[in-house]
Amino acid sequence: MASGSLSSGLEGIECETLTRFVLEEQRKHKDASGDLTLLLSAVQISCKVIESCVRRAGIAKLYGLAGDQNVQGEDQKKLDVIANDAFKMNVQSTEKVSVMVSEEEDLAIVVSNQLTKAKYAIAFDPLDGSSNIDANVSIGTIFSIFRIEDPENVKTPEDAANAILQPGRDMVCAGYAMYGSATNMVIAFQESGVQGFTLDTAIGEFVLTHPNIRIPSKTTIYSCNEGNMGSWSKGIQDYIQSIKFPGDGQKPYSARYVGSMVADVHRTLLYGGIFFYPADKKSPTGKLRLLYEGAPMAFLMEKAGGKALLNGTDRVLDVIPTNIHERTPVFLGSPENVDEIASFLLQE
Repeated sequence: MASGSLSSGLEGIECETLTRFVLEEQRKHKDASGDLTLLLSAVQISCKVIESCVRRAGIAKLYGLAGDQNVQGEDQKKLDVIANDAFKMNVQSTEKVSVMVSEEEDLAIVVSNQLTKAKYAIAFDPLDGSSNIDANVSIGTIFSIFRIEDPENVKTPEDAANAILQPGRDMVCAGYAMYGSATNMVIAFQESGVQGFTLDTAIGEFVLTHPNIRIPSKTTIYSCNEGNMGSWSKGIQDYIQSIKFPGDGQKPYSARYVGSMVADVHRTLLYGGIFFYPADKKSPTGKLRLLYEGAPMAFLMEKAGGKALLNGTDRVLDVIPTNIHERTPVFLGSPENVDEIASFLLQE
């Protein structure tokens, strides 16, 4: 073997970590206090704790139901409860948030802080796709971070809810972690592109593996729960028919659906195409939650050059929520693919 190809055992030490990346972003803003950096450090730790629990779930008997239902009326898995507690504990310990909203909590959480009034609020789905836990399918964590103007006035859960009920376009940062064959974290800030990191378990750090993610302008992949097609509007049904049976010798689209939003959106970001979860007869306002599912994923998609609509014309990021657990339809992905389905929606 040539000497130039010998392994030194030090390969990868030049990789940029998520911590270093966030610090570099902080330095671009002379007035930055470091609060967001500390908050994102807590988010990292939370995701590492959750990742560890997911990996050990079978051995540690963490599969199965916890015996309760969350505010959505969904059965809570044991890992749902653990993930929620881990996220709350780590984020609260930073003293950099005044408000937390979790999918697993009925009310917005007022974070008690005796020293200062923190200017950030965070909404999160601690374990997205938890119905797939026992089958060892990819699941994840989704979060969105907002700045609040008057943290000193946040004294009740109602105050906390009012403070975080902002349109997604005002988000400071959004991201998700995906626990699959590897653990990925994808984040974006208001003034930066989408960056993808992978957890290196040897050093316990997320390292940059997918810099400046850009979604393809169009591909022939669609992702949806097609079992609900009979409850969808005529425009969506016509769209599905057009891509499955295009005629004129054209190749039909390929269906790819995991049933975990994090996994489906992650694939869409990297490979292109469209992911959608529309309103239907059973869920007339949509199924996905706006604050901690629809809006952060729309934020990431737009930052990567894609589009995210709730109907034929309106952006998901322009919606001002009226409830912390408000639901929304979502059509997101490659810009030409989203435009294509929007044209069918406009014909309804």
